[in-house]
Amino acid sequence: MYRHVFWDLGGTLVDTYPALDAALAGVVAARGGHVGVAEVARLTRRSTGEAIEALAARFGIDAAAFERANAELKESWERTPPPAMAGAADLLAEIRAAGGLNLVVTHRDRASATALLKGLGLEVDDLVSTSDGHPRKPDPTMYRLLVERHGLDTGECLAVGDRPLDATAAQAAGIDAVMLESPEAPVDDDARYSVTTLAGVRPLLFLAASPA
Repeated sequence: MYRHVFWDLGGTLVDTYPALDAALAGVVAARGGHVGVAEVARLTRRSTGEAIEALAARFGIDAAAFERANAELKESWERTPPPAMAGAADLLAEIRAAGGLNLVVTHRDRASATALLKGLGLEVDDLVSTSDGHPRKPDPTMYRLLVERHGLDTGECLAVGDRPLDATAAQAAGIDAVMLESPEAPVDDDARYSVTTLAGVRPLLFLAASPA
C-alpha cells in the first residue's frame, strides 16, 4: 500500500505550463513566426530545454531569446505565483492525515521553491533541490536521499511527476511512478501509472474521491 508521496513541483503541484507555453510561443510571434500553444506544450512536456532548442532551430531564433522569456516568467512568479493544481492542497492534507509524508523533488532552486509552496499554501514535509548540490533527474539521487533520510520502505512510496525524467528517476530509486499528463500533450514514459488530474492519484492511495 502506498503511503508516502514524492512530488515534482512545477507542472505537478503547481500549474506552470500554460504560462510557460504561452511565453515561448510569444517569442516566436514577436519575430513574425507562428507556433500553436498546443504544439509548444508537446515540447515542454519533455523538458523546457528541449523545447527551447527545438523552437530555436525551427524558427532560426537565438535560444537566448527563449531563455530570457523563461527567466522573466520565473521572476514574475515571485510577485504573482502560478496557481496550484486543482485539489493539490486538499490531497497533501489528506495524505498527511493518513500518516503519509509529502516530499518534493525539484529542479527549482530551494529558495524559490519554498517561497512558491508557502505562497500557495501547499504544506510539505521535506524538499530536496538541485540547488542543494544534487544531480538533476533522471538521476535518482534526490529520491534515494529522501528515502534514506526518512527511513522509508520504497514499497510504500509513490512518485508523481509530469515528465518522463520524473518517472525514470523515481523508478531507478525503486519507487513506482505516476505520470500526470494532459490528453492534449501526452508523453512517452515508463511510469507504472498515468492520470490526467491529481484526483486520479487518490485511488492509488486508497483515499476517498474528492467532493464534486
